[in-house]
Amino acid sequence: MNAETNAGGNTKTKTETNTGTNADLDRADTNSFYGDRLSVMQATAEQLTKIIESYPGNTRPGNQSDNKYHPVLYCTSRIKSPESMKNKLKKHGYPLTCESALTNVRDAIGIRAICSFSDDVFALARWLCERPEFNVINQKDYISYPKPNGYRSYHLILQLVDGPGDGLFAEIQLRTIAIDFWASLEHQLKYKHEITHEALIRSELKRCADEIASIDLSMQTIRDLIDDNFSNCSERSSSP
Repeated sequence: MNAETNAGGNTKTKTETNTGTNADLDRADTNSFYGDRLSVMQATAEQLTKIIESYPGNTRPGNQSDNKYHPVLYCTSRIKSPESMKNKLKKHGYPLTCESALTNVRDAIGIRAICSFSDDVFALARWLCERPEFNVINQKDYISYPKPNGYRSYHLILQLVDGPGDGLFAEIQLRTIAIDFWASLEHQLKYKHEITHEALIRSELKRCADEIASIDLSMQTIRDLIDDNFSNCSERSSSP
């Protein structure tokens, strides 16, 4: 996940597309499993990323044209690796084929958008639900209703109705940059075996997740106070 910061201090989105969590994944295996559908899936991931990147910025009081507020800090995408996909198909008793994967598994294409604040996440989710390029078929609000381990994010499952990926499913995950940092560490725990003091680590991760959520809320409150202060100053300066 990368972000670029320009001279004006604005962070803009930058997209990475990979084929799973393993950087050394055998590309031949990916091509073999997905076949000619892989290029369509990659094009769909790019299409969805561009849609998210087009989400309007400059929505905060006091933003000037040369200092726009960017609700989406950065965006990443991935195609689920064949190994991960086959494991999921086996778990649910589905045939181990590409068509079975694209029909029965809803997150073969995954997009993640990272925002500064929780209210940006909710606003972006509402905006995405109104897009004509796809139908949102399921939403899960893990921010308002966190998972037991403390995970907080907003998930959208959608089906494309326009473009090269017409009919394909994809999952979009929206979260704050603070919880994304937490999630990257928690994700590593899933793939580690025989960890010493695992119960303690999970307990600490849960505690950190709760603290991060509190900090997210505090930072959002501070941001709102700054916005209100600027609005009041602008009103006074414009008064005769």
